[in-house]
Amino acid sequence: MMMTQETVLAPAAENGPPPGWPAMSVSEVERLLCAPGAPFEMDVATIRGIPTRVWKNALPSLAHLARHARTHGDLEFLQYEGERISFESWFRAVAALAGELTLLGVTKGDRVAIAMRNLPEWPVAFFAATVLGAIAVPLNAWWTGDELAYGLSDSGAKLLICDPERLDLIGPHLTEAPALAHILVARHPGEPGFGARPLEAIIGTTADWASLPDTDLPPADIAPDDPATILYTSGTTGRPKGALGTHRNLLTNILSSAYAAARAVLRKGEALPAPQRKTMLTVIPLFHATACSATLMGVLFAGHRIILMHKWDVVKAMQLIERERVNATGGVPTIAWQLLEHPDREKYDLSSLETIGYGGAPSAPELVRQIRDTFGAQPGNGWGMTETSATVTTHSGEDYLNRPTSAGPAVAVADLEIRAEDGVTVLPRGSIGELWARGPMIVAGYWNKPEATAETFVDGWVRTGDLAKIDEEGFLFILDRAKDIIIRGGENIYSTEVENVLYDHPAVMDAALVGIPHRTLGEEPAAVVHLAPGTTATEEELRDWVRARLAAFKVPVRIIFCDETLPRNAQGKILKRELKALFA
Repeated sequence: MMMTQETVLAPAAENGPPPGWPAMSVSEVERLLCAPGAPFEMDVATIRGIPTRVWKNALPSLAHLARHARTHGDLEFLQYEGERISFESWFRAVAALAGELTLLGVTKGDRVAIAMRNLPEWPVAFFAATVLGAIAVPLNAWWTGDELAYGLSDSGAKLLICDPERLDLIGPHLTEAPALAHILVARHPGEPGFGARPLEAIIGTTADWASLPDTDLPPADIAPDDPATILYTSGTTGRPKGALGTHRNLLTNILSSAYAAARAVLRKGEALPAPQRKTMLTVIPLFHATACSATLMGVLFAGHRIILMHKWDVVKAMQLIERERVNATGGVPTIAWQLLEHPDREKYDLSSLETIGYGGAPSAPELVRQIRDTFGAQPGNGWGMTETSATVTTHSGEDYLNRPTSAGPAVAVADLEIRAEDGVTVLPRGSIGELWARGPMIVAGYWNKPEATAETFVDGWVRTGDLAKIDEEGFLFILDRAKDIIIRGGENIYSTEVENVLYDHPAVMDAALVGIPHRTLGEEPAAVVHLAPGTTATEEELRDWVRARLAAFKVPVRIIFCDETLPRNAQGKILKRELKALFA
């Protein structure tokens, strides 16, 4: 696939900066926050033979994080469907389950799979495995039985912790996972089959966790760069690959997120506030790197509270935001749009919302402004991938309002480069090429796939497959996936650019651009859109809208309207291969 090396300088300001902003440059913020003795002081560690900048004050293992989280005591950690669990109760359940896993023969390096929707038992299972030095394998709860069996087989999982729905899917495929010796199932309404044991026989229900024995975690010798997770990539083509994450990868996110928040405050010229406990409505699946790494780790460290939903429902979400005074929510842009566009929104008090963040999919510049104008909340996004354990760049506040099509600058311990097609030549700022990333958040490689690992991970860098550019201040702009770029008669069309124009149309709520075959041009652009409730638009109207704003060769030759929001995988990425079938 050809990648252009044209130079396209990013605009200095897309909406015009507010007066006196920014109070500090990105580099000035870094010098202040990362100075010797400062909370975000950096050090150099040798990771897989490569000297790498790291957060000096990062915790060394997930066992250390679990013990730290216990210091929050009886503060509420998690709520689910009326069940409320404190940090102390959660820790006791982790310790009890970890002790049982030890009795079942789980040792350092063994794989423990987790296959369940967002339930209170999920973070218990995750930490019960990782505090032993075992490797947690969070499987996609949206997968079919065959896909789940693949994850069990590929990882060589010794033990599975699941919910009844996943047990029913996996049960018929157990012969495909010969290494699997034990199954624990949570919340089963009857006698579980397939040789599974009720998890409640070990830790009881959530109401019992506070009464579990007051014990410490089993002893384990864990180093920062020991493996902790296998998170499977999106798998939009072929079988997914398991990204082998480490304790350092996960724990880096705690300080990376805090650093980004502090940077946004200093850029506004304000003093750093004292730490405050927040309530988060978490609707992203915990098997996704964003929820597991970027959200859960920070919640446990800072003592925040998370609310889990059985399934996303915008009305129920607004009820929870009002009743529980939720400060932050988000996930993918669709969730933000549904909160904004729902006809009953004004019936609920959503004034507690301070942040609505999202990632995993392109978002319209108009969404950034509407979140600020409608809720008085700060929009937030960033860039990362499974291979980077989530956070590499973050974007919020005035920076995001001023550059609504950017993914923000990298956190201080990360490096970004734009490289030419040869994978070696580093292109100047403003050029378009493949994005490469480096830092302590980069995973160790792909599980049992040395050739794929060697191709993707090079000397501490990960080659992302994203086409991007970086402006003079270091702000990242993702233009397209290299494999999704549309080349029409030799002209490159970056789908994000066209999608952003479609999003700017007042009737468009969701949009995706795909390439459809053409006998002479090779490909032509076509779009699938979902309109906001109560609005109308015609195909010709939207084509004229794009034509008035972009070059003629970028105008979609066809536009199909979808009654529902567009199909996405668990990471929030639109499944463009499915959309292409609509044009067959």
